[in-house]
Amino acid sequence: MTSKEAPLLMKSMEEPLLTATATADTEKSVAAGGDAAADCSSWSEVKKQLCLAGPLVAGYLLVNVVQMISIMFVGHLGKLELAGVSVATSFASVTGLSVLAGMATGLDTLCGQAFGAGEHRLLGVHKQRAMLVLTLLGIPVAAVWANAGEILAWCGQDREIAAAAGRYTRWLIPALFAFVPLQCHVRFLQSQRLVVPVMLCSGAAALAHPAACWLLARRLGLGTRGVALANAVSYLLNLSLMALYVRLSPSCRDTWTGFSGEAFRGIPGFLKLAVPSAAMVCMEWWSFELLVLLAGLLPNPKLETAVLSICLHTLTFAVMVPLGLGAAVSTRVSNELGAGHPRAARLAARVVMSLAFSVCVSEGLLMVLARNLLGYAYSNDEEVAKYTARLMPVLAVCILFDGLQSVLSGVVRGCGRQKLGAVINLVAYYVAGIPAAFFFAFVCHLRGMGLWFGLLCGLVVQMLLLLLISVCVNWNGESYGLGFQVLRAKDRVFSSTLPVDI
Repeated sequence: MTSKEAPLLMKSMEEPLLTATATADTEKSVAAGGDAAADCSSWSEVKKQLCLAGPLVAGYLLVNVVQMISIMFVGHLGKLELAGVSVATSFASVTGLSVLAGMATGLDTLCGQAFGAGEHRLLGVHKQRAMLVLTLLGIPVAAVWANAGEILAWCGQDREIAAAAGRYTRWLIPALFAFVPLQCHVRFLQSQRLVVPVMLCSGAAALAHPAACWLLARRLGLGTRGVALANAVSYLLNLSLMALYVRLSPSCRDTWTGFSGEAFRGIPGFLKLAVPSAAMVCMEWWSFELLVLLAGLLPNPKLETAVLSICLHTLTFAVMVPLGLGAAVSTRVSNELGAGHPRAARLAARVVMSLAFSVCVSEGLLMVLARNLLGYAYSNDEEVAKYTARLMPVLAVCILFDGLQSVLSGVVRGCGRQKLGAVINLVAYYVAGIPAAFFFAFVCHLRGMGLWFGLLCGLVVQMLLLLLISVCVNWNGESYGLGFQVLRAKDRVFSSTLPVDI
């Protein structure tokens, strides 16, 4: 390959999957509905969303593979180590990872709408601002993690398990400060529809993770501390590859122009989206952790916790496709609203609902048909396998509603309505879901089945409320229905360039 051919090949490989939207139409054409989506067919929108969602789903699965490999290495170190790392992972998720990852999703709106509006330079500014704010917030999180063992022991956790969890969490702190900029880079590239590089970087990190775990945990004899450091190595490798791509790729030439002092301005505007985004994610994330705690209070807690763990892992993998579709529609909606194309945004929301419904029904049917086999994939215990089989029909229905709410949440993020989404998740899970789970499990004595009935209630309420909001959104900026209006995307894009008064 000649030196002239190499840049051309690199550029052809790095082009976005979808061509950037043309510059925004005039206000008059938008008001008349004369945007570029008028001639767009539903089938064309399906292809666009699948092109975006495919690599995103693969990326999500690869991230889960990294966590699975970590658990596998720890499981061979001993029961105490496995219990400690399981508790530590839950502690780290609740106290830090869920909050910071949730705040990073605010970039879905900011970067997506800026890209759609043709204000490409602002994407780099938004990314820098997010990295600055989230890194600063990571400092108090690190302080909490450094004292995780004492906190868990104070909460009544077994002393040995608390000590093991504390050791693992302390050595996980370096991973925290690689995790934050990694999330910002993922959102930065995703908003430009550059999802293949995200997938490839995640794949490289997943391939390197077993070697890192073996070297640090086994070869150097660091045990669980080595597994924690291996997570930091994998995150750092993933981040380095993405940063290198952003720096060298022609596709990011306009969106990354170097570090800018503008990142220090507009922080309150970022927080207005980031805080509700974090609340929206955490309300849902924490509710699943509460289910695990409730399972431990049931009769025969070992059986209940084991079966709940199997079902949660199954649900996690099944929902990867709807999560990818949710990320794709968030990008599509934010891009089209930023470009002033409300009809295209509305079409994207309608199409993703049909796709998610088809996927989730297929997954649910497959799960019901394979219910007598799934339990044995996780455990050789016949009691565990049979109990898992009884729960599978309920889990299949949960997957349907969880998948639908995942894509509707993506629509909400694309519109910039995270505050409303946070309120909906609070009501769905903590007014309906968790109380219902407690009632069915402990009052009606349905045990683990009751926990899933309660979660199903929460998912149904969440999906219906999000659907109501999506149906009543005034895509064209006129008041009708319940009067909900899409935030003016262009106002948000251009107001972010103004200095903040001090």
